Amino acid sequence: MKIRSVEVYIIDLPTIRPHQLAMHTIVEQTIILARVMDEEGAEGWAEVATIGGASYGEGTPEAIKVNIDTYIAPLIIGKNPVHYDKIMHEVSLNVRGNNFAKAVVESAIVDLVARRRNIPAYELFGGQIHKSLPVAWTLASGDTNKDIEEAKESLHQKRHNIFKLKIGKGNPYKNVEHVLKIIEAVGDQARITVDVNQAWDETTATYCIEALQEGGVSMVEQPLPAWDNEGMSRLTDRFKVPIMADESLNSLQDSFQIAKHRAGNSFALKICKHGGMTQTKKVAAIAEGVGFGLYGGTMIESSLGTAICAQLYSTIPKFEFGTELFGPLLFKENITLNEIKYENYEIIIPDGPGFGMEIDMEKVKHFSRGL
Repeated sequence: MKIRSVEVYIIDLPTIRPHQLAMHTIVEQTIILARVMDEEGAEGWAEVATIGGASYGEGTPEAIKVNIDTYIAPLIIGKNPVHYDKIMHEVSLNVRGNNFAKAVVESAIVDLVARRRNIPAYELFGGQIHKSLPVAWTLASGDTNKDIEEAKESLHQKRHNIFKLKIGKGNPYKNVEHVLKIIEAVGDQARITVDVNQAWDETTATYCIEALQEGGVSMVEQPLPAWDNEGMSRLTDRFKVPIMADESLNSLQDSFQIAKHRAGNSFALKICKHGGMTQTKKVAAIAEGVGFGLYGGTMIESSLGTAICAQLYSTIPKFEFGTELFGPLLFKENITLNEIKYENYEIIIPDGPGFGMEIDMEKVKHFSRGL
């Protein structure tokens, strides 16, 4: 059994409503699909998502595809997919950075191997600990009344009781008022967190986090720019509310430095940022070793990417802050024939061979660029 081919597709999927972040408002989300096929015709599929072209990070969709096609694919063709860890180690020796590209290739190989063995992919990472995980919903309309209405409806449907607010865009002090009004409306029924997406300086963060902490916010995610670990350390020491590292946490080495200097005291895991499933387990182990809380993050993946994250997260002992695997609920369309299930405020971990999702090739062709 050897890898015969690697194909990459760039897909643009419309969302059900605008999703506002500090650096970009999503009305159409770009995802990258990879299909790895072996010599017998068996295939594995994987997905990563990006936000706003180059506005979130350096790994643009176009660059991910070009770098896989040009530099990564030749390194894995002809290799035995069972040895996916060895394959990705060799890739890392020859390709710098490109974590999103590495992540989608590794995950596609994992899907192929698990399907050939007729087992869920989580069996390749130590086995399942959780059959379901708490899942947060991001309130990102920017309108207080709309966000309150959306939160109340989610609570009524027993879909979410953890809500994140994106507050990095606009006036920080008005954004804090926005958060406090939502806590007043639903805080007795739900846990409220905020994500600043690197938008504040330390002076602004000090004032705003104090108000948020007093108001009952349960976590503040990446208040300062990714480079400002010293500032993150000072905020972590100053406040009782957990300070979460996200954009500053990419490589395994980043996780060690953040833990060593307490530039935050909790981690947002994202498979694409860390360069794959194997690397993400290592980042989680560092968090466990220093007693940091974990959050199962998302890049707003569709159903396939969400299944990949859910299966890996199901093998990690504890998520103190739950997960953010709501992606499929934000899309008008998906690229799989089956859907992710959500029940009683939790995401149900997909079962079945590989990541448990079946690709809808008609949808892939319809939404792909250039097909």
